[in-house]
Amino acid sequence: MEGFAAALRDQKVWVMNIVPIDSPDTLPIVYERGLFGMYHDWCESFSTYPRTYDLLHADHLFSKLKKRCKLLGVFAEVDRILRPEGKLIVRDNAETISELEGMAKSLRWEVRMTYAKDKEGLLCVQKTTWRPKEIEASM
Repeated sequence: MEGFAAALRDQKVWVMNIVPIDSPDTLPIVYERGLFGMYHDWCESFSTYPRTYDLLHADHLFSKLKKRCKLLGVFAEVDRILRPEGKLIVRDNAETISELEGMAKSLRWEVRMTYAKDKEGLLCVQKTTWRPKEIEASM
């Protein structure tokens, strides 16, 4: 994850590196590069305002999380913190990519790109501003 952020260093973007709590401690490297970062357990809600981020990038995060929590809850949290028109880019195993693609489609997100080769996959989805056309009145 930190390599992706380092690649964006010269762009006019603000990057926050989130190191999963059960991953190797790479925050010192992040700080040495002059980047921002913090630890987080993605099985819990993320302490931020809704619709804060324009881009989320995850490298094999979701397949690791599947061992500890349900992906649907994590994806709901991604939906909460990502702005409309924001993008999620995921590199993971093909099975997990397929699950995430289904979740994105169920939320009416646009699948911008999906690719799989040798059990590895890449997914880029964009959150939309979709809302239901009709709202059922509850009695």
